[in-house]
Amino acid sequence: MRHDALHVGSGDNPLDAQEAAMAVNGKVVGTTIVGIALLAGLKLFYLEHFYWYDITYEGTGTLPFTTVEGAQEDVTVVALQHAEGASSPLKYRACFELPPESMARLAEFAPAPNPAPTVAPRPFTCFDAEAIAEALERGSATAVLGTTNTPYGIDRVVAVTDAGDAYAWHQINRCGERVFDGDPPPEGCPPPPQTE
Repeated sequence: MRHDALHVGSGDNPLDAQEAAMAVNGKVVGTTIVGIALLAGLKLFYLEHFYWYDITYEGTGTLPFTTVEGAQEDVTVVALQHAEGASSPLKYRACFELPPESMARLAEFAPAPNPAPTVAPRPFTCFDAEAIAEALERGSATAVLGTTNTPYGIDRVVAVTDAGDAYAWHQINRCGERVFDGDPPPEGCPPPPQTE
């Protein structure tokens, strides 16, 4: 009898084996979930910073600027490169330089209200939104209006440093802020385009 009791007591407990198997399965499931989340994050990062942007290097060219009278004029720029994406006009960023003859006209261009540079995709290394914002705050850069309501509700803002380096981006203007929320445009804004 004693031998039988010892034999039964020293045998494997089925419940312990089941709990161990469940623990292993839980670790496998947890590791799988983390792996899937990591892959999804990497894919989103790639799409956001690489796939959805086209980066173009043009060199010398022209860009539209808005004068204080409200007219648009093409201005000569050099070292032009820009990033943009077809999915949204807000993806636009540009870096370039203003030659001396264009810098001499800087006071002719309309000041841009509430300039707020936004972060560029990682491959577009020339555009440092934080540094541009700091330059504007210090007064070592001036924000002027490139285009307005092209497309509707979007302004192209250009920040020009004292050295002639320039950076452009798109941001929602006061017309877009109201209309995009489904409200009528504020006074002084053109009527929004009709959608079918």
